[in-house]
Amino acid sequence: MKSATGLVVFLALAAVVLIGGCSVYNGLINKDERVKEGWSQIDAQLQRRADLVPNLVATVKGYAAHEEKIFTEVTEARSRLLAAQTPGAKAEADQALNSAIGRLLVTVENYPGLKADQTFIRLQDELAGTENRIAVARTRYNQAVTAFNTAIRAFPGNLFAGRLGLSRAEHYQAPDAAAVQAPPKVQF
Repeated sequence: MKSATGLVVFLALAAVVLIGGCSVYNGLINKDERVKEGWSQIDAQLQRRADLVPNLVATVKGYAAHEEKIFTEVTEARSRLLAAQTPGAKAEADQALNSAIGRLLVTVENYPGLKADQTFIRLQDELAGTENRIAVARTRYNQAVTAFNTAIRAFPGNLFAGRLGLSRAEHYQAPDAAAVQAPPKVQF
């Protein structure tokens, strides 16, 4: 009778450990997938913005064809963003594109006709909306990264993370607002 009770206790403990292990395993996989989903949202919004840039440049070119340097900077920055693969590389390329777009928009201040152009206004609104979407996606991604990194470093997740090939995910750092765009100078 004593051995039967011991066997039942052992089996109950084994079941608890097995269920707990499955729960931790599934939780880590779930968090890993949320990080991947968050990254794909950032990537989609960055792509959306990159797709708007050629139209914006073409519209501005119609009014300011002699501003070739800024058009080249925007085009090169867009290419670097599209070629970047990691969150760090995307963030750096994103900052360069933001900076180039900021300089392009400052250039627009010299062309009142362009500022009133409906195509330009629509593109500027779409760009602003996309910037908001990028900010939301970046926040959600970084929250998922924080939850994932915490889970793989804390007990008992740290026991499983290495065996599953899971390593810390990289946060997506927002560009420094001061480095992105200097405010236009107003002269009287």
